[in-house]
Amino acid sequence: MASLRSPYALATTSRSVFQALLDARQQYGGKKVIIHDADDRQLTYDEVVRASFALGSALKKGTRRKEAVGVLLPTGAGVAITFFALNAYGRVPAMLNFTAGAKALRCALQTAQVKRIVTAHAFIEKAELQPLVDELKDDAEFIYLEDVKEGLGPLNKAAAVVGPAAPSLIAANAGADDAAVILFTSGTEGDPKGVVLSHRNLVANVHQILAHVPDALTIEDVLYNPLPTFHCFGLTGGVLLPLLGGMKAAFHPSPLQCKIIPKRVEDTGATILFATDTFLNQYIRSSVANELGMLRFAVCGAERVKDETRQLVRRRFNIELLEGYGATEASPVIAVNQPEANRPGTVGRPLPGMEFRFEETPGIEEGGRLFVRGPNVMSGYISPDAPGKLVPLPDGWHDTGDVVAQDEMDYLTIKGRLKRFAKIGGEMVSLAVAENCASTLWREHDHAAAVLPDGRKGEQIVLLTTNPTADRDNLQRWARSHGVKELSLPRKIYHVDEIPLLGTGKMDIGSVQRLAAQLAAPAPDTTATAAE
Repeated sequence: MASLRSPYALATTSRSVFQALLDARQQYGGKKVIIHDADDRQLTYDEVVRASFALGSALKKGTRRKEAVGVLLPTGAGVAITFFALNAYGRVPAMLNFTAGAKALRCALQTAQVKRIVTAHAFIEKAELQPLVDELKDDAEFIYLEDVKEGLGPLNKAAAVVGPAAPSLIAANAGADDAAVILFTSGTEGDPKGVVLSHRNLVANVHQILAHVPDALTIEDVLYNPLPTFHCFGLTGGVLLPLLGGMKAAFHPSPLQCKIIPKRVEDTGATILFATDTFLNQYIRSSVANELGMLRFAVCGAERVKDETRQLVRRRFNIELLEGYGATEASPVIAVNQPEANRPGTVGRPLPGMEFRFEETPGIEEGGRLFVRGPNVMSGYISPDAPGKLVPLPDGWHDTGDVVAQDEMDYLTIKGRLKRFAKIGGEMVSLAVAENCASTLWREHDHAAAVLPDGRKGEQIVLLTTNPTADRDNLQRWARSHGVKELSLPRKIYHVDEIPLLGTGKMDIGSVQRLAAQLAAPAPDTTATAAE
């Protein structure tokens, strides 16, 4: 099996994303099947490139070079081809989170100055998104792929023939530092900001990953991706890495279809699975036989991997679980464990080309606030306050907002987001400790910690859990027997039906905080009389 060796060098990053696709087609062969879609349709490099030229020539109508065009599509061949089609003609895909709601999407459209949105009738119908479309129809024009395909004319079809043979005659000559995509922050800490990633950023991150795990990936691998492409893990890891790296990508439109996905992993012959801890846990529990047993390893990011998930996947399927760390602003991968050097509890070593800086944080003894810089780190933000205006990073450094420790072997351990620490009696305490204790004690349930004001110690930790019998006394006894400090435990436990999640499967921190505040609020006084 041929490994995908890719010694990392800046020379590999000085290409547009679409040129990198053309180079992959040249390197691995136009007849190689590169996409296995959810409807079992399989596409070769030649078919993807032809479709990108044809679709791009149609979508460029009414738009200008470097204009942001919204993309509202599930993970599949359609979104991959639309992404490359827009890039081929110098337009910038703005990947829209269809789970975010009309308010957040309207803010995203205004921030990126999006006037057109590419979607599909079939998707809008299946996902029951027509009310969302109706709310946004005055903000942007909706372009449906089915209508575009039906209306392709002779010039569009000619582009599909001429483009692959002579791409320089048709494709836009985008610079490496031009915008290649706009993604949006979750908005849990305010209105969503636009993250502008350049062609260099995306291509660099793909080659950094390939160089980081040179013997772990082969051209025979099939990478299964159910993650949404409005999330950078799903876009770079699940689409660009396989297509630019010569591996077949098996797509699934939603990570939420937990009963279907394990069987599809088996049916597609997938050897690598990309997921979050939350989703992987559900896929394992939904498996009735050995559906995931043919995987060589699973890669988890976007949230901390729980010990019970690691034990569960090892016990059920005996496959390696690699935890990584990233940020949308870093395209996204910053560090990841390697199959031959996997250290559970850490997120692995940094990718080649990354620079780190740690800033001391008062009240935190181990680790510091992490700043990163490298060819994969974004061009900058665009904000709702200044739509369309790129604000670059100071000297190229991105403040991750995470507290991170690095050991003598360069392995990184995430202590938590700085905003997910409680200051109790002058000491900084990570909310992750309370969540870890609850997850270990009550493995069949979901848990989330939040910070609330405390009159005596400044702040307190509370726990939301789906376990209706969860009891603080039991948690306290377990913690004492395992050496966990009392300060790290929740003062109160609230029972909830479900923990709020984002569309990516990550915990919705903002909603968790709001829910905790509501549950802790005193009940309204109903004793007052009308006379009073």
